[in-house]
Amino acid sequence: MNQSHASSPLAGAVHDLATEVVLALRSGDHLATVCGAAGIDEDNRTGIAAVRVIGADLLLPSVLHGHHPHPGDIAVLHRAVREFPPRPDASDAAVWSHWGMLSALHRTASVPGRPPAVAPGGDEPNAAWLEGAAWQAFSHQLSVLAPLAVPAASSAVHRAAAHRVVDLSRGFVRAVRRRNWLQAAGVGRWLAALDGLPDTLGLDRGLDFVELMGGPDPRVALHVRAARLMSEGRAR
Repeated sequence: MNQSHASSPLAGAVHDLATEVVLALRSGDHLATVCGAAGIDEDNRTGIAAVRVIGADLLLPSVLHGHHPHPGDIAVLHRAVREFPPRPDASDAAVWSHWGMLSALHRTASVPGRPPAVAPGGDEPNAAWLEGAAWQAFSHQLSVLAPLAVPAASSAVHRAAAHRVVDLSRGFVRAVRRRNWLQAAGVGRWLAALDGLPDTLGLDRGLDFVELMGGPDPRVALHVRAARLMSEGRAR
């Protein structure tokens, strides 16, 4: 782990974990364990907290490359769900992020001998808070919820995004102009998963620029790589 990119043990663990997700996205290696490569197991509480930050994207390589995730990664994600449930005063985005983790677990094969984190088919959280949000706030919130932007997934957040592609496009341009590379990458990932992009947006070139300028933050590379893989899949 490069300490220059880590202001705390948790930040360092998030950096390492995101880096391993990016490497798995690039290689498509279905035998690798993302958590193991990042030095995280079920007894590493800082690592478990980092998994909570990364959220459902821990299993993203298996989703986008079409293979079963490593059992070790599933086990650690189960632990993160149990250890860090949303607090009563949690933000709507935090509640949806937790729901995204549960949904990711429900889409995977069961781990032998391990009960599910919750019963499948849990209700979606309320998404009414997105309906009246200004395009700036809407784009920001969707960037935070970028791990929900995966193929063949449906939720109220997806439906809201599909109805506001122009607003997300404006948000992408705004984030680039403000040099907020992580937000731009997250919004760009949503746009790659949606239909109806404005012809003038130039998303592919924009993502190239975001990745270049995003520099050392592997979370930027994670969202950009996810966007590219989804775009390639939709083009086939």
